[in-house]
Amino acid sequence: MCKAVNYSLLLQQLRALTEDVPYETANLANASALLWQTLPDINWVGFYTMEKGELVLGPFQGKPACVRISVGRGVCGTAVAEDRVQLVYNVHDFPGHIACDSASNSEIVLPIHKNGEIWGVLDIDSPLIGRFTQEDRMGLEQVVAVLEGIL
Repeated sequence: MCKAVNYSLLLQQLRALTEDVPYETANLANASALLWQTLPDINWVGFYTMEKGELVLGPFQGKPACVRISVGRGVCGTAVAEDRVQLVYNVHDFPGHIACDSASNSEIVLPIHKNGEIWGVLDIDSPLIGRFTQEDRMGLEQVVAVLEGIL
């Protein structure tokens, strides 16, 4: 299994990158790049934002991805519909999984809120089955909290 992530250091780096930066796209681009270089054994990390009632691709690292996702569809759409984190051990067991990259085997999706509404999601995929743990969930929830504070 992959080595542990120092989420405390990751959060310090994220805060340093986004502090006093008023540009949403720049902050999300740097956040996805930081997660890409910090998290081992992932093959995609990025953001989808809510646009006219659906998720639309935002800044990311990895292979080209699905551009639009309907609420309730796939792991990302389910995270929005249920307004809760989706930690998926094996995406092939997830009903309606959207396979943008056939190499992905596990996934975690975290809703991001702005002004009390779902603003979008942080989506991370891995080629390893069972890559994401409760420790990852807790660390990534803190990442999302930092991002929610700057949106």
